[in-house]
Amino acid sequence: MKKLKSKKPHSKIKKPIAIITSQFNDEIVDGLFEGAVETLQDHGIAFKDKHRFLVPGAFEIPLVARKLAETRKYSGIITLGCVIKGDTAHFEFISLGATLGLQIAMQETSTPIAFGVLTTYSSAQAIERSQPGPQNKGREAAEALVRTLQTLARI
Repeated sequence: MKKLKSKKPHSKIKKPIAIITSQFNDEIVDGLFEGAVETLQDHGIAFKDKHRFLVPGAFEIPLVARKLAETRKYSGIITLGCVIKGDTAHFEFISLGATLGLQIAMQETSTPIAFGVLTTYSSAQAIERSQPGPQNKGREAAEALVRTLQTLARI
C-alpha cells in the first residue's frame, strides 16, 4: 500500500483530531503518541495538545471516545493504549472491552476512531511496537485515520 505524504494542510479535514491516551504503561503509550503526532504532521495536519485526552487505562478509552465523538467537534479520534498479558484472564477482558467499545462508539456516532491500543503477550513486544520508525503502531493508527477520512470525504 502506497504511503501518502503531504506537507500542506489537509484540505478535507476541517475540524481537529482528538487523541486519547491511556496512562497505564505510559512509557509505551508516549511512544505511540509521538508516532501518531508525527504522522499527522506528515499529512499537514496540525495537532494541539489541548486535543489530547488522558484516561487511566485502556478500559476507559471507549467511553471518552464516544463522548468526544458525540460533541461533533472532531473530524476523527485516535486511541492509544497498551494491554500486556499477565497470568490471569484480565488481559482478555480488557482487550475485548476496549475493542468492542470503540467499534460500537464509531458505528453509533459515525465518527472515525482509529484503534491504536496494543494488545501484546510481553513487554518486549509492546516496546518494539512503540519505538520510533515505521513499525510504530501509533503511526499506523494515525495513518489509518487519515486514510479513512480521505475515503469518507469521497462519499
